[in-house]
Amino acid sequence: MTNLEFFKACFNNELNATRAILESIPADQLAYRPHPVNRSAYEIAEHILGHMVDFKVILESNQVDETLTFKFENPEDAGKQFGILADAVNQSLTMASESDWDSQPVELKINGNSFLTIPRSQMIWFFFFDVIHHRGQLSSYIRPMGGKNPAVYGYSADTI
Repeated sequence: MTNLEFFKACFNNELNATRAILESIPADQLAYRPHPVNRSAYEIAEHILGHMVDFKVILESNQVDETLTFKFENPEDAGKQFGILADAVNQSLTMASESDWDSQPVELKINGNSFLTIPRSQMIWFFFFDVIHHRGQLSSYIRPMGGKNPAVYGYSADTI
């Protein structure tokens, strides 16, 4: 199995869990933040959605200016948008070549400022792990907001 094939498998394995977390945010608690320095639930969700845009750009371009915001109406809409974006990423993944994946450099910009340049495969894994990190962060907000955590890697206390 190549690194690209492994990424495709990992990416698709995580989609349902990430979408479920987005959809489990209580709709009336999008502004929730456990501490003033933390991002709100809405800000974390839009960051995850922004990364879904970034995946497609990373796959199709040699430069990505990180998508820091992605507007959505409510948790159901966030889940719907996530699904649409994931489908677009999967279409781009089917077109990805092994040689470009392994060696083509991609420059990451943040607000137009160059941050780093690394091979495409490393960049996309970097963003992938960031999505998982923020999904975990968001999952820690769900119960304090009055919601129920969905199963991510097996059952949760809320799904038994």
